[in-house]
Amino acid sequence: MKPNRDDTASQLKRNEDALFRAVDSLQGTQECRNFFKDLCTPAELQALVDRWHVVGLLRRDLPYRRIHDMTGVSVTTIGRVARFLSDGFGGYEAAIERSNHKHHPRTKSASH
Repeated sequence: MKPNRDDTASQLKRNEDALFRAVDSLQGTQECRNFFKDLCTPAELQALVDRWHVVGLLRRDLPYRRIHDMTGVSVTTIGRVARFLSDGFGGYEAAIERSNHKHHPRTKSASH
């Protein structure tokens, strides 16, 4: 949050909700890619991409130092991702679960 803002906590929440509704409205990977490229600077987008990559590496139980060596992401950031992966709001887990189902759809039963 930027200092010296006049927004109230409720206005900040409404703005945050509007952003999340916009993301939720997007259809498909390309629309999401375009939205985030419009929304973020290249450095901000790379930071998000790096964190998501770190999630996958942490789930493979790689040591922080190895992840740092592979990605260049700071050990501090890796630790933060790890903390939220285990004790966060469940967002990483929901995204992992849903993206796995999206890329590996269940096959329909032959009994139909």
